[in-house]
Amino acid sequence: MAERAQDQRDQRRLGRWLTRAAVAVFCAVALSVIYFTNQFLTERFTESTRNRAEVRMTLYVGNLMSELQRNSIVPQLLARDPELISALENKQYSLSTQRLLSFVDEIGAASLMLLDKEGRTVAATDRNRLGETHRGAPYLVNALRANTTIFTTFSREGGGNSFIYSRRIDSAGSPIGVIMVEVDLQKLERGWAGISDAVFVTNSEGKILLSTEPRWRGLDEATALSLQSAPSAIERALRATQDWTALPIDAYLSGEAVMRRETRIPFQGWKMVSFTTYASVRERVNGVLALEIMGFAILLALAFWVMSRKTASRLVFFQRESAELRALNVRLQREIAEREKVEKTLEVAEQTLAQSSKLAALGEMSAAVSHELNQPLAAMKTYLAGARLLLQRKRPDEALSSFQRIDDLIERMGAITRQLKSYARKGSDAFEPVDARAAVSSALAMMEPQLKVRHVDITRTLPNHPVMILGDRLRLEQVIINLLRNALDATKSANRPAIDILLAAGDIMRLTVRDNGEGIEDLDALFEPFYTTKQPGDGVGLGLAISSGIVNDLGGRLTARNGSSGGAVFEVQLPILKSEVAAAE
Repeated sequence: MAERAQDQRDQRRLGRWLTRAAVAVFCAVALSVIYFTNQFLTERFTESTRNRAEVRMTLYVGNLMSELQRNSIVPQLLARDPELISALENKQYSLSTQRLLSFVDEIGAASLMLLDKEGRTVAATDRNRLGETHRGAPYLVNALRANTTIFTTFSREGGGNSFIYSRRIDSAGSPIGVIMVEVDLQKLERGWAGISDAVFVTNSEGKILLSTEPRWRGLDEATALSLQSAPSAIERALRATQDWTALPIDAYLSGEAVMRRETRIPFQGWKMVSFTTYASVRERVNGVLALEIMGFAILLALAFWVMSRKTASRLVFFQRESAELRALNVRLQREIAEREKVEKTLEVAEQTLAQSSKLAALGEMSAAVSHELNQPLAAMKTYLAGARLLLQRKRPDEALSSFQRIDDLIERMGAITRQLKSYARKGSDAFEPVDARAAVSSALAMMEPQLKVRHVDITRTLPNHPVMILGDRLRLEQVIINLLRNALDATKSANRPAIDILLAAGDIMRLTVRDNGEGIEDLDALFEPFYTTKQPGDGVGLGLAISSGIVNDLGGRLTARNGSSGGAVFEVQLPILKSEVAAAE
């Protein structure tokens, strides 16, 4: 009996040791899993945060460069404006301010100012600045000395910085004044403040020019970070700006660290710096770790329950039910919190996607503007050459006619830019009755210089009565010019180039443009954007794609085919405006 009792005691002792060993192994495995999970998720979520920060930085730099480049060309154009030059020569500035106000909305600049060569403001979009003296200012002195556009940054008296492009205005080879364009970069600061934690831009000397924190402007980075900042993100940046892996354990667990990203701006040595917090990384990792710890705790509780069920089965049963209910409640709360975090992450992704779509739309719009302005620019060049020759031959009346045509072309270019700026509307609200014959005649007049240079045989067949449609005359002329230009390019290799234009009216209007060129090789891809058979530099492949879109907006269609006797045939079909509809209009 004593030996049996001893054996039972030994077995119980061995069982307790085995139980303790199993618990120790279980805890070691749990700690290992939690440790490696923490390392893996921290690295993964941190890399995701860095990638999003880099994408935002790239978008910010692109927006900044786009704003600067868009405004840099304005002084060069305004320096050649004949009305401003005439006002400076004659010292008659009554209409100069109104002239600048007509430009400022289209340009998108903060303000425009016209200075005489003594530095006095003679015209400005801000009438309060009329009469100011800028003698000795760097933007005036440097512009008068140089023959190029000068960019100047200076601090305003009320705080902040002004960014100005200035250019000298010459008359008869001598300077008579300076045109100034102030770039509005503060709107970019407001956009940064709505998305990022902290962003600032420094010049080549390290001074902060733009910042989401107004107190930082004009300081270097070290001085700016030593100030107390109002936004919570900046406070975190001041407390911990080290690398994520080099922080003490308390900062690591509380999520106070921030990431500093720096990128170079390809403009006068500027740099952009942003601070992004890691708080979201720590919260997401802690959520997963909490679920793992809860799972291991449940497994350990179940193990204890199995070991003690013989002695306290009912008590363990109630404890298990209570533990499972609490676990389900906590898990439900965790899932709700995770869903909210996922929704916030989705909102950030949608904002990033919207910004990328704006940049893509900006690139497509720039290509369209470049293509549609090539024709008026080419015609203006031809008219200028003719006017110069007429002036040399002392035929000023005929030269004035050429200048009038140039003025008409400038008005047309302005209409094109206004049309492209309101392209998103694409409605029929602005449509009006248009005589297709007048549109054909206007397009031929626009193409007259190119047609005379090439000596192309033009055959034009138009009805004797008006052919009325409901549409936009400018856009219809744009389609006809694109078709004539393509036909002109297609007949370069022909011995006797010829283009036939036929306008017919029945139930629908049919405008046919036929050439005797080599024909069309790929009809399927003809109306695709950026498809072209021309040499590099002669075209970007947008003409037919834009023309097809315009015809579709007008309610018709544009088709193309190869002629039976050679060459290409393009046909525009548009609905005829009924007489009673025209009367109502």
